[in-house]
Amino acid sequence: MAREKFQTLTEQMFYILLCLREECCGMDIMEKVRVITGGRVTIGPGTLYNLLENFMTAGMIRETKVEGRKRSYVLTDVGRQALKDEVARMNVLIGDFRKFME
Repeated sequence: MAREKFQTLTEQMFYILLCLREECCGMDIMEKVRVITGGRVTIGPGTLYNLLENFMTAGMIRETKVEGRKRSYVLTDVGRQALKDEVARMNVLIGDFRKFME
């Protein structure tokens, strides 16, 4: 059975969506991810803009404004739910770890 797209999120996907709880452009997203993660996670422009396009197609984010080449985005309810679902999934993993390893 094929896995549904965005059923699980990579770290980069997760942090992009997290940044878009408020309106941001691509350059702002890259900087926010770096700051939030203390430099542990970085996102290059190719990856970022590909993911932004995929998220828009999936209805997880929407474009809010265009100023020349600068585009800004914000999270939709679908994207917000995807973040919540991912956190719930990670909590199950943590629970399994604690049950079997601690």
